[in-house]
Amino acid sequence: MVKKLIHSEGLMVLIAIIYIYSINEFSWLIFLLLLLTPDISMLAYLINNQIGAKVYNLFHTYTISILVILLAVSLSQDTILMVGLIWTAHIGMDRFLGYGLKYTTAFKATHIQEV
Repeated sequence: MVKKLIHSEGLMVLIAIIYIYSINEFSWLIFLLLLLTPDISMLAYLINNQIGAKVYNLFHTYTISILVILLAVSLSQDTILMVGLIWTAHIGMDRFLGYGLKYTTAFKATHIQEV
């Protein structure tokens, strides 16, 4: 039941962000090009599991991406807003697909499931 809630929560975030993105009439090409950018953080696993998990989690928590959105809104900066929305959409998509925050034990060990 908990996994289903996390999956549906991710889907709702993804849908909401896509809606907000469309209202702002931002480029869908840029959206598609940048959607997987946060996954570059996986490269930190080349160092070790501890650092890999910390860096990956830093780029896959809603806290920072939403702070970026709030900063963009407060500064009226569309480019920053676009980045924050795409970043948040990525996280929502990951949660919907079952990819969660990583434990330091192994790359496949997440807070949602073993992937």
